[in-house]
Amino acid sequence: MKRILMIAYHFPPLAGSSGIQRTLRFVQHLPRLGWEPIVLSADPRAYERTSDDLMLEIPEGTPVSRAFALDTARHLSLKGRYVAAMARPDRWISWKYAGIREGMRLIKCFKPDVIWSTYPIATAHIIGAELHKRSGIPWVADFRDPMAQENYPPDPVTWRQFEAIERSVMGLASLSLFTTPGAADIYRKRYPEASQRVHILENGYDEESFSEAETVASCQPLNPGKITLLHSGIVYPSERDPTQLFQGLAQLKATDPDLMSLFRIRFRAAVHDEMLFAMARCHGVEANVEILPSIPYRLALAEMLSAEVLLVMQAENWNQQIPAKIYEYLRAKRPILGLTDPRGDTAGVLRKAGCTAIAKLDVVEEIYNQLRVLLAGGIASGQFPPAHDQYVLGASRLGRTRSLVELIEQWCET
Repeated sequence: MKRILMIAYHFPPLAGSSGIQRTLRFVQHLPRLGWEPIVLSADPRAYERTSDDLMLEIPEGTPVSRAFALDTARHLSLKGRYVAAMARPDRWISWKYAGIREGMRLIKCFKPDVIWSTYPIATAHIIGAELHKRSGIPWVADFRDPMAQENYPPDPVTWRQFEAIERSVMGLASLSLFTTPGAADIYRKRYPEASQRVHILENGYDEESFSEAETVASCQPLNPGKITLLHSGIVYPSERDPTQLFQGLAQLKATDPDLMSLFRIRFRAAVHDEMLFAMARCHGVEANVEILPSIPYRLALAEMLSAEVLLVMQAENWNQQIPAKIYEYLRAKRPILGLTDPRGDTAGVLRKAGCTAIAKLDVVEEIYNQLRVLLAGGIASGQFPPAHDQYVLGASRLGRTRSLVELIEQWCET
C-alpha cells in the first residue's frame, strides 16, 4: 500500500469548522483505494474550541502526530495585544518549527510516497514546501481557495507574504488543487507556467454520516407550526454579511406581520453571535431569530434534514469560493435559498443541482421577494426545489477521494 503524509491544521478535535471534513474524509476513504494516510496536525492547545465528537471517526491505526503549536492571539498576547510579526502569515506560525521537525521524523519512519498539505492555514503550505525540499518527495498543495486576493488579506505585509507563499508553492508543487472553477482559473492565469498542474477537486458530503444522521433526525419540524430557514455554520461579517437579510426581514414584518409570524430563521454555530443579536434587535425581529451554539456533527446534519429550508450566504467578494457546507445542504435534499451573486461559483453549483431560488446577498428587495414567495407557499409550488439526485450522487466524499487518488497517481508518480 502506498503512503501519503497529510499536513492539516483543521483536524479533530478542532470544533466549529466545516473545513475539518475534507481532510478527515480523505483519511477515512484513502485506505480502501490503496493509500495509507499519515496525518501531521497541530497540538489541540492551538484550537480555540475542541470537541471529541469526531475523534472516533479517525480510522483505528491511523498514525496522527500533533506537533507543538500556539495561537498567537491567545497564547502570546498581553492584554489582547501582540506583535504583528508573530501572527504572519497566520496566528499559528509557531506550528512551522515543530511541524517541520515532526514531518521529517514521519518521513524517515513511514517513507511516504507523496506529501499533501492543505490551506486555509498558510503555515501548512510552509511546512509542506520545506518537507518537499528536504526530502524530494512529490508534493500536492491543496489550496481549496485563493490565497492572495484583491484587498485580502487586508494587511499589506501579510498580503505580500501570502503572495510569496503561493508563488513558491506553484513553482514547487507537483499538483495544486482548488475547490472551485473560479479559483482554478485565477491561478491558471496568474501562473501560466504551472497551469497544467492546476486542477479542481470540489468539497463534498459524507454518505455514512448522513445515513447515521437520518436515524436520529426528528420527523417533527424544528418549530412546529412555523417555517424554519436554517443557516448552519459561520456567518462572516464581510464574506457572508447578513445586513440586507435582516433589512428584508424587517420589511416583511412591516408589510405583512401575519406572514412574518409564520417564520423563524435559525443560525446554528454562527460564531459571531453578538453581531447577529445586535442586528435582530436593531431591526425589531428578535422574535423571529434563533441564534444557537454548535452541536455534534451528526446532530447538525440531522437538523438540516429537519429544516423546511436551508440558507446559504456568500458575498460577491467571494465569487470564486463555495461554502463547503453547501454539499451537505444538497445531500440533505431540502429546499435551498441561496443569497449570493448569480455570477459566482456558489450560484453555479446551486443551478447545476437544480436549486434555482437565488437572490443577491446585498439587495434587500430581492431577498424580501424570495422570503415572501417562501412564506406564501413557495415550497409546495416547487419554487424552492431540492437538489437533483444525479448531482447529489456525484458529490460524495468517497467520489472526491477517488478523484484525488487518480490525480496523485497521474501527476506524482516517481
